[in-house]
Amino acid sequence: MRALVVAGARPNFVKISPLLRAFRRYRDVETLLVHTGQHYSKAMSAVFFRDLEIPLPDVNLEVGSGSHARQTGEVMKRFEPVVGKFRPDVVVVVGDVNSTLACALTAAKLCVPAAHVEAGLRSFDRTMPEEINRLLTDQVSDFLFATEPSAVRNLRREGIPGRKIHLVGNIMVDALRYYLPRATRSGARQRLGLAVGGNRKAKDYILLTLHRPSNVDDGQRLRQILRVVARLGEHCPVIFPVHPRTRKQAAAAGLDAMLRGGSVRAIAPLGYLQFLDLLSRARLVLTDSGGIQEETTALGIPCLTLRDNTERPITVTMGTNQVVGTDPERIWRAATRVLERGQSRRRVPRLWDGRTAERIIRILRREVR
Repeated sequence: MRALVVAGARPNFVKISPLLRAFRRYRDVETLLVHTGQHYSKAMSAVFFRDLEIPLPDVNLEVGSGSHARQTGEVMKRFEPVVGKFRPDVVVVVGDVNSTLACALTAAKLCVPAAHVEAGLRSFDRTMPEEINRLLTDQVSDFLFATEPSAVRNLRREGIPGRKIHLVGNIMVDALRYYLPRATRSGARQRLGLAVGGNRKAKDYILLTLHRPSNVDDGQRLRQILRVVARLGEHCPVIFPVHPRTRKQAAAAGLDAMLRGGSVRAIAPLGYLQFLDLLSRARLVLTDSGGIQEETTALGIPCLTLRDNTERPITVTMGTNQVVGTDPERIWRAATRVLERGQSRRRVPRLWDGRTAERIIRILRREVR
């Protein structure tokens, strides 16, 4: 079996690492890595390849940034000849970024089976570009690898044949379990003054991430979020690794001063191991990221999702996640409640055991012809 594995953005890199490691165990599997270049800065791309021990890509499409239509179309245009050259038996895509849809759609048009890792996740909010990517990728894919039972139900409601759907667990948890020991030795917390006397004794802090256009492209909403976070910072220090897009939008909205000094400590983007070190010891996490909702559930860290919905409902029903939206007072109440009372660890979902990649490769080896 020859598999083309596609990655384009930071969450993709985390997910393909366990897959590539599992594929390498089998001599009858040839794996080729395609990097679309959707994330092209060193901070958002190269550092993750290093931390996650991902080999240099066999092909880099070097697409870069652009509108959703331009980026999706450019990936398709550049990926089509790659499929023609290597003639894979399967194209493996992960997540919900533009590269995911573009490469799955290209494979389908060329009659090459596509496998979608993290299939079936739904926010039911079509204003999110990721939701469109998820819906369409699942419609054209031949192997749909789901992380949770709700994803399986979503796919069945959408008319996907049951033979295509496989509940395999969460590939992000594979990476987390494998790299967590190494992350805690990275020294990230010590360098930021967040640990005392080694890795085991940590200072309290809140970890914040923001990158979704609905939060950072609206200057007024971003201002409100940063203000309530600054209030929280007066009770517990806030560490904020600032996504390049978020920093750019904050500057455009005249919010630079809110990212300098004060109770919110804005820092440069972190590599995967450094970020995981901070995440694993945080007292509370505030985020609009889907993947971080899953990681906090696996780690038992309280998480407040700064959105009105989640495509990962199991993180709420079984995990440590609360969806609180962007209303400042609602964020304040939920956060202070966690800081005052703490939050007991919930159950880790079934199959989030670090063996998802192995399940995927077994299915592909058995069924790809």
